[in-house]
Amino acid sequence: MLKGISPLLNADVLHALKAMGHGDMLVIVDTNFPADAIARQTRLGKLLRIDNVTSAQAAAAILSLMPLDSFIDDAAACMEVVGAPDEIPGPRKEVQAEIDRAEGKHWPLVPVERFAFYERAKNAYCVIQTGERRFYGCFTLTKGVIPPDIQ
Repeated sequence: MLKGISPLLNADVLHALKAMGHGDMLVIVDTNFPADAIARQTRLGKLLRIDNVTSAQAAAAILSLMPLDSFIDDAAACMEVVGAPDEIPGPRKEVQAEIDRAEGKHWPLVPVERFAFYERAKNAYCVIQTGERRFYGCFTLTKGVIPPDIQ
């Protein structure tokens, strides 16, 4: 245990968050996502896990340490519902609330078609699989910067 760091963030996830640079993207996925196969194609090359939590709980823990990239429009994205792109499932609502809370303002999730999401995930730094069992608990987050204390 470390003070001020969510106990959900294990050593492997903390290492990845620290190793990522501005503009690097991570993927938070549910239990149905082809996580291992996609993770092998990422920069890290292996699957990371935060078990027994929802996608929103994992996002909250990650966003407690990682700022989103304010220079791009799609720093937070989600897999859209197949055949119903306007539908907003529960995991998406919950992750949206965690993003807004972490960033202190509304920061809209950009929906991405399923197969385009898979391709996007392959270009990520890492994939983190959660215990989320509900469908459409898949998200990408792009790391931003933390400004210096003195400009």
